[in-house]
Amino acid sequence: MSEIKTLTKPVPPGGVIGIIGGGQLGRMLAMAAARLGLKAAVYNDENHAPAFQVTPLQIAAPYDDRNMLTGFAEICDVITFEFENLPSDAIAHLASLKPVRPGQRALEITQDRFSEKSFVQSLGLKTAPFVAVTSVQDAATAFAQMDGAAILKTRRLGYDGKGQSKVTSGAEAQAAFQHFKGAPSILEGFVDFAFEASVVAARAADGSFAAFDPPENIHENHILRRSIVPGRLSKAQSDEAKAIAKAIADALDYVGVLAVELFVGKDGSLAINEIAPRVHNSGHWTIEACACSQFEQHIRAVAGWPLGDPARHADAVMENVIGAEADAWESLARSGALHLYGKREARLGRKMGHMTRLKPLTK
Repeated sequence: MSEIKTLTKPVPPGGVIGIIGGGQLGRMLAMAAARLGLKAAVYNDENHAPAFQVTPLQIAAPYDDRNMLTGFAEICDVITFEFENLPSDAIAHLASLKPVRPGQRALEITQDRFSEKSFVQSLGLKTAPFVAVTSVQDAATAFAQMDGAAILKTRRLGYDGKGQSKVTSGAEAQAAFQHFKGAPSILEGFVDFAFEASVVAARAADGSFAAFDPPENIHENHILRRSIVPGRLSKAQSDEAKAIAKAIADALDYVGVLAVELFVGKDGSLAINEIAPRVHNSGHWTIEACACSQFEQHIRAVAGWPLGDPARHADAVMENVIGAEADAWESLARSGALHLYGKREARLGRKMGHMTRLKPLTK
């Protein structure tokens, strides 16, 4: 096994942060790096990536191209990634050349739903009941262990509702598994929650930890529509959410920003839905409502800088601009802080940007 490179001292201003992935998250990370006097180099598997528009340091090549990855690593001081559906061995290769934060272990655990939920349960944290499904017969057997409706999810890939199907019988579970072409899956018990929330937090290499206030999240068609802070979480629930994020980050020896999506039960309990080893859509409001955004916080952590203050100085509502809604950019620009991601084509369900509206801080 190749030696894993570690960062021995902070990346100084003028240094280069490598970002694997050139979507809107990579774009906003690059912009945050520029605020700190750092440069961003972006590696994306396609041309015309949104992040390519904000930095001249860019490579377009497949994520498994070892030669191109090696060349990319040569121009970087430290490397991070903006999404988790990446080849694990590519991240391992990069980690043998330059420090990669967060590391391969966090990526491997969180890109597989069964591994992720098993890891969470090993920490004594609550999830929905789940069973691995690897065959048509497994699907029926797993459904028999559930109390009513359930959701079949592919173990890998899938976001914004992709690779998921609600089922109400063993036969439906079998049909859903066949629809997913036999991809390894898990069947999760359906959670009758009151609402959804998340916590976005950062951990530095020295173990220091900082969490933003957890927003309440509203989804439409499995896509995040808006995040509201403060939401309906009580102070005790917010503190519990932050403690959950810290337990996960510490167990992973995590460096950078991560998000934990939560179901808030009608009894007030918190159950973990998913972990995202990166900056997160439900944290976009921090750009306007906090002195240090989630994007700057991630850059600070991976570059070895001190973490910023996550305190909120305003209440906020962040709303995604989805598909053709971006065509109304002129009116949107009059009504709040508008962020457009520079995507070339508006498609149904595609996140084209977001809006943030602020109100005076409430206690």
